[in-house]
Amino acid sequence: MSEEMKDIVLKYVIEEYLEDEDEEIGYDTPLISGGIVDSFSMVSLKRFLENRYHISIPDDHATPEAFDTVTKITALVNSYL
Repeated sequence: MSEEMKDIVLKYVIEEYLEDEDEEIGYDTPLISGGIVDSFSMVSLKRFLENRYHISIPDDHATPEAFDTVTKITALVNSYL
């Protein structure tokens, strides 16, 4: 799992979903269970990943658990590359 991919996903999450610019998050910060990403945002994040990495993530694999941290998201993306 590349650090570059983790950085890209983390940057996207920070730019798109963090309201408090001073809040710091990392690769293992809970995104869904922590309230940073909601179900609507998860759909746009999934679309971003599919477009960025030219993959298709089946809806039944795009679960809140799979999208809860940057580490889990990049593992999911790598499974479709």
